[in-house]
Amino acid sequence: MIKPAIIFCLFSLLFAHAGCKNTGEPKEHTAKSSHKKAAIIKEKWNFGNSQKQNESAGYAQVVKVGNTIYISGVPTSDLSPQGITRLYKTLEECLNAFGATSRDVVKETLYTTDIEAMKKYNDSRKEFYKGDFPAATWVQISRLYEADAKLEVDLVAQLSGGDE
Repeated sequence: MIKPAIIFCLFSLLFAHAGCKNTGEPKEHTAKSSHKKAAIIKEKWNFGNSQKQNESAGYAQVVKVGNTIYISGVPTSDLSPQGITRLYKTLEECLNAFGATSRDVVKETLYTTDIEAMKKYNDSRKEFYKGDFPAATWVQISRLYEADAKLEVDLVAQLSGGDE
């Protein structure tokens, strides 16, 4: 009778030769995958910055790829209706940099240190969307990048036209 350990060793040897090996050698690609992928074209915008990105912090406020616009988080330390309205006006400026509006926003992520205050003043946020709300995620956290910030919102918007 063959012991289970011997069977295991035999199977290991058998499958070791048939398994996937990464030898580091380039592989021949089939015709389906032989097309070169086009480079991603990123258009950037960053509040009048000629470099269109913040070199010291290492980010761009807005990046457009194809018809999709990604807006980095905009913070505020003012969790009042006025502070929230100002934050969304800044987000509107970011959208406008590429001809978008709040109606083009498809995803919002809201980070706050006080979710109850955001619930209380949500009407200020809702005014920005004018009844056409995006998918949204709200997260309460202990701290944001800017130490005094109490709210930070990032957006993803989709421009119409084309299949980009």
